[in-house]
Amino acid sequence: MMQTAHRLALSFLLCFVMTAQAQSSNPQVKFVTSAGEFMVEVYPEKTPKTVENFLSYVRDGHYNGTLFHRVINNFMVQGGGYDTKYNEKNTRSPIKHEGVEAKANGGLRNTVGTLSMARTNNPHSASAQFFINVKDNDFLDHQSATSQGWGYVAFGKVISGMDVVNRIKATPTGPGGPFPTDVPQTPVVIQSATLVK
Repeated sequence: MMQTAHRLALSFLLCFVMTAQAQSSNPQVKFVTSAGEFMVEVYPEKTPKTVENFLSYVRDGHYNGTLFHRVINNFMVQGGGYDTKYNEKNTRSPIKHEGVEAKANGGLRNTVGTLSMARTNNPHSASAQFFINVKDNDFLDHQSATSQGWGYVAFGKVISGMDVVNRIKATPTGPGGPFPTDVPQTPVVIQSATLVK
């Protein structure tokens, strides 16, 4: 009797997990890089403008043939802005920082494996470049709408292939193109970024 109850509970749990996975409607993007493949999922209900901006660049093929041009082990890997000759790619107008909204909506934090928008010192300057956190970087989270508190908007996370991201983060770096440091000495190229769901 007890064994039957356990089997029934296990079957119910398995059915619940499979149904939850099937019902997930969050967009997913597959990255094929020279270091391997990884998949990210993005969350439009938390940061709709940021996600739509990112997906627009994916749909346009903007990321195809770009580099991970800034790699800092134990911090993050950044890409999406430069081609393999270190020419900066054209972008659309920057987007409004959604840190306030994300915080109110219970948005993502800058933890291991999360995807965030890169920007300049201007909080509303994010366009195409993104980074993947390779450690918990809570100091990058939005604190307040002040010069020091805006933080960086996390809008997605790696759902498979984190071993590839870890391979990228461990790549030896040095100078490259216009950058004096942090450039992978063996180029890590995003061969394609494709919306798969």
